Parts: sequence; structure tokens; C-alpha cells
Amino acid sequence: MKLPRPKQPRTIIPTASTADIAFLLILFFMVCSVIRTEKGIRIELPEAKTTQRIRKRKWVASVWIDRKGRITVDDALVKLSQIPIIFKTKLLENPGLIVLINADKNAKYKYVNDVNDKLREANAYRVVFAAKFKRTGG
Repeated sequence: MKLPRPKQPRTIIPTASTADIAFLLILFFMVCSVIRTEKGIRIELPEAKTTQRIRKRKWVASVWIDRKGRITVDDALVKLSQIPIIFKTKLLENPGLIVLINADKNAKYKYVNDVNDKLREANAYRVVFAAKFKRTGG
């Protein structure tokens, strides 16, 4: 005679609060995460009546110069004497490199000229200057 097996209780996972848990986890990670703000120096670009857009790609390297003469390359503060070494290396990796100089409109011309001289020392002759497009009335 066959004895009936006792039925095993069926395991049920409650899913009613799954959305609440997911929402709380998202909220937790949003509050606890650190948002990386753009590092670098603050500058105000000079205005120009005409400009030409250069697409930022891997063949464009940016140099930032603020009004106090501080220089950054790739979000790193550098000394003027380091520029030839940095750009010689960059030019070996990419001979078609364009250097985009973002200089503050109140920066002394000496700072911009010194950076330009150091770029020439590194044989970086493809140099452009960033400017803000000034819309004329109309």
C-alpha cells in the first residue's frame, strides 16, 4: 500500500516590496556617490566676431591659462618648463595633434606668449586659440 507523502510547503518569495527596495537602493547610491566636477582652472574666454568650430577629438590637446598665469594640460597643473616634454610625447603618439589654447581674456600676453614659445620648442606648430563667439545685434 502506497502511503501519501506529506506535501512540502511551497516556498514563496514576497515581491510586493521589491520596487520599494530598488528605489531605496537607488536613493542610497545617489546620496552616497561623489560626482566628479570638472577639475581645472576657471577662465573667461575672449570674444570674437568670427570663429571656426574645432571638434574635440583625440587629435586636439587643450592648454588652459588663467589670469594668474597658471597652466593646465589634461586637467593637471603644469609648470611652463614641462610643456615641451609633454607635447613632444603627445606629438610622437599623434603627429597631427592640434593644440587648443584656452587663455583667460584678462591673462597677461606674456603668459600666452611663453606657452606658445614652449610649444614651438616642442615642434607643435598647429596651434589655435579658443574664443567665445560674440553675436552682433540683428
